[in-house]
Amino acid sequence: MATVRTFQVEHLDNARPHDEVELAIVRLVDCGREKFIQIDTYGRETREVPRKLSQTTRLDKAAFEKLVELGKSHF
Repeated sequence: MATVRTFQVEHLDNARPHDEVELAIVRLVDCGREKFIQIDTYGRETREVPRKLSQTTRLDKAAFEKLVELGKSHF
């Protein structure tokens, strides 16, 4: 699991499409002193252990707000 507090922005001009995951869950996490947005992704059905938790990323408030700002300007 990773907690993200800041972003470094870089452009990736030579990108290829990635495989899609079957499921992603957004969790609203309250740790008492701090809140996070957590995104859990789960593997494809074709993996050795289908739909196993693959990656977890937590964003604090500042990182989430920055991600929203980046998304709005990019799209």
